Amino acid sequence: MEDPAPALAALYRTMVRIRAFENAAEAASQGGVSAFGTTAGTAAKVRGPLHLSTGQEAVAAGVCAHLRRDDYLTSTHRGHGHTLAKGADPLRMMCELFGKAPGYNGGKGGSMHIADFSVGMLGANGVVAAGLPIAVGAAHAQKLQGREAITACFFGDGAINRGPFLEALNWAQVYRLPVLFVCEDNRWSATTASGPVTAGDGAAARAGSVGIEAVQVDGNDVLAVHEEAGRLVREVRGGDGPRLLHALTYRIKGHVSVDPAAYRDPAEVQAALERDPIVSARRRYLALAGTHAATLDACDREAAQEVAAALAAADAAPWPQPAAAYQDVQDTGAGQWR
Repeated sequence: MEDPAPALAALYRTMVRIRAFENAAEAASQGGVSAFGTTAGTAAKVRGPLHLSTGQEAVAAGVCAHLRRDDYLTSTHRGHGHTLAKGADPLRMMCELFGKAPGYNGGKGGSMHIADFSVGMLGANGVVAAGLPIAVGAAHAQKLQGREAITACFFGDGAINRGPFLEALNWAQVYRLPVLFVCEDNRWSATTASGPVTAGDGAAARAGSVGIEAVQVDGNDVLAVHEEAGRLVREVRGGDGPRLLHALTYRIKGHVSVDPAAYRDPAEVQAALERDPIVSARRRYLALAGTHAATLDACDREAAQEVAAALAAADAAPWPQPAAAYQDVQDTGAGQWR
């Protein structure tokens, strides 16, 4: 049997990078000091909505570990973790959050519009369920081009109650497209619990209704996610058509970084904190023969240092030039932009 320690250490490294980024971004959006002691300043450096994926790191890490650089990925408004796991640069991501010129969108897009085509990250999306048809279109292009590449499509449990979900799954199954749908079920649709407003048995059952094989997995168990995602990615890449992974996780933070989420039952949140995927992964790694805490401690330090450097660089980076406001926008030729 293959030694799970190297894979688990690599997954842990990805998860703590995501957590470090999210903690720092959260602090920068509120002002104050991050969890790593880095001063974000007394005033908020990040303006506008910031949706964190804290507590959901195992899903991004476990799935993206199987994706190649030329594979595509579509994300959600809560997409920092997916973006980092796909290989994007945390410095350029932080610059985008700060609204600075070196950001992925020149500082004009912010958190919900980060994209990096060079690593196949087609973009976060502020519209719930909007990434689903984009992913299906990308996967259809891959099939027409005869490529081995696939598309991974992340979406939340709230998205399955919107029309694009069924439309996308239907199109993907009819044309047997190379797309892996990943429902990141964090139990909350903004400030509403998803369960009471979702009929039936959820994402996996709805996928089955159109003939797409679906698997439900503990989204806080990174090895379980990694194993199931690996099998599904192999099947999709092998031409077996679309698949769906339904990962049950929990959103530790509020809907946005300044939301205290007082609408949630404290006992529910505490139970989720006790199943923190990073803590669980660390405990599981150290239970394996021949492993040492120093390996994971080094991952923690590297993540903290990387994010501290990204914060400092973003803070010092230049603002976009005023002329940039007229770039990347539609111009009908009537000159109204000027």
